[in-house]
Amino acid sequence: MGSKKNFILDTNVILHDYKCLENFEENDVYIPFVVLEELDKFKKGNEQINFNARAFVRELDLITDDNLFKEGAELGPGMGKLYIINIPLYHPRLEESFPERKPDNWILSTAMGLTDKYPDTKNILVTKDINLRMKARSLGLLVEDYITDKVINVDEFSERELVIEGVDASLIDQLYSQSHGIHIDDFNFDVAIDPNQCFILKSDRNSVMVRNNPFTQKIEKIVKGVNFGIQPRNSEQAFAFEVLNDPQIKLVGITGKAGTGKTLLALAGALKQHGEYPQILLARPIVSLSNKDLGFLPGDEKQKIAHYMQPLFDNLKVIKAQLSTGNPDAKILEDMEKSGQIEIEPLAYIRGRSLNETFCIIDEAQNLTPHEVKTIITRAGEGTKMVFTGDLQQIDSPYLDAQSNGLAYMIDKMKGQNIFGHVNLVKGERSELSELASNLL
Repeated sequence: MGSKKNFILDTNVILHDYKCLENFEENDVYIPFVVLEELDKFKKGNEQINFNARAFVRELDLITDDNLFKEGAELGPGMGKLYIINIPLYHPRLEESFPERKPDNWILSTAMGLTDKYPDTKNILVTKDINLRMKARSLGLLVEDYITDKVINVDEFSERELVIEGVDASLIDQLYSQSHGIHIDDFNFDVAIDPNQCFILKSDRNSVMVRNNPFTQKIEKIVKGVNFGIQPRNSEQAFAFEVLNDPQIKLVGITGKAGTGKTLLALAGALKQHGEYPQILLARPIVSLSNKDLGFLPGDEKQKIAHYMQPLFDNLKVIKAQLSTGNPDAKILEDMEKSGQIEIEPLAYIRGRSLNETFCIIDEAQNLTPHEVKTIITRAGEGTKMVFTGDLQQIDSPYLDAQSNGLAYMIDKMKGQNIFGHVNLVKGERSELSELASNLL
C-alpha cells in the first residue's frame, strides 16, 4: 500500500460515474463547493448526466454529517474520507495565469489551495476534461484522468478477422461434409479462442469460416445466409450474421468504421427473427455531430427527434429497396411497420422500461458511458436480445474516448461469456468513395 493521497474531483467525473466515490480505496476525496453548484445545474432533465447528478446528490445526502466540512465523513471500511471543501480566496497564481473566475478555474484554485495546505501529500486533480488537465499541468499540479472504467487493450477493435493456418485439410473437409461441427479438443489451437469467436481455418488446399460454439463445445462451419434481402459481402459480415441469428447469444457487440454495415446487418438480423422476437426496438443517443446542436426544431416530440433518428430510417429504406414487390418479406416488413412492431426511439426514452421478448439495437453506442450501457442492459427481460453497434473512432462526447466509452467497456467485460458475441468489421462496403475517405481522411 502506497502513501495516502488526496483526490480532488471535477464535476465531469461525477456526471460520468455517480458511484465514483467507491473507487478511491483508502485515499481521501475532496469535492470543491463549485462542483456542487455545477451539479445543481444538471439536476433537471432526462439525459443520463441529469440522472447521474441527482443520484450523486442522493448518495451524498446519505453520508452527510457535521464532520463532512471539517474532519471529513467516512466513506466506509478500508476507505478514506470525503470532504466538501471551500477555499474562498482565489489563488494568487490563478490571478496571474487564468484571471477569469469561471468554474474550471475555481476548481484549479481549490486544488492549488489544498496543495499549499498539505505540501507533503500527493494532491491529485481528477478530471475527464483534457483542456483542464493541460491547464493543471501548466501550473505544476498533479492531475489524472478518471480511469476506473477504462479499457486497457483496445487493439481488438482494429484487428481483422483471425485466420488460423496450417490446419489439417481433412478436418476442414469434415466440417464441409457434416452440419454438427467438430469438438474443439480435436483442434490444437496455439491461440486462445473465445466463446462465439468467429474466424477462418486454412490448410494448404482449403479454408472455411467457423465459430466456436460454447453451447456445443464444437467448432462449427458458418454458412453465408441472406437476411431480409441483405447478403453478407465479406467474411466479417457473415460472422456478424452468425452471432446475430443465434437466439442463444443474448448480447452482441458490433464495432467497425463508417460504412462497414454495422446497423444494417443488425437490423436485417432482427427482421430475420421477427417470429422469435415480437418487438424490434432501434434506439440511439441524441448526440449531435461534434456536439453541435441543430437548434430549435419545429413540430411535436416525434418530429423533433426524427432528425436524429434518420440514420435508422435510412437503413430500413435500404432493406426495403432489396425486396421486390412480390417478395413475402416485403409484406411482412410493411405489416410490422403498421402494427408498431418496429419501434424507433431516442435512447433516453427506454429508461425505466422492461424490455421483454424484444430484439433491441442500440446504435452509436460509442457515445455512451459504461454506466449508461449497464443501465440499458439491465432493462433486458425474458426473451430479449441486445445488440450494441458503434465506431470507436467517431466519438462525439467530449469526455469519452476509445478506452473509456461504454461500448468498448462492455466488450472488454463481457468477453468470454457464453451468451456474448463480438464482431469487428474492417472492410467498408458502403461505397468506394466512403471506404477511401475512411482510410485516408
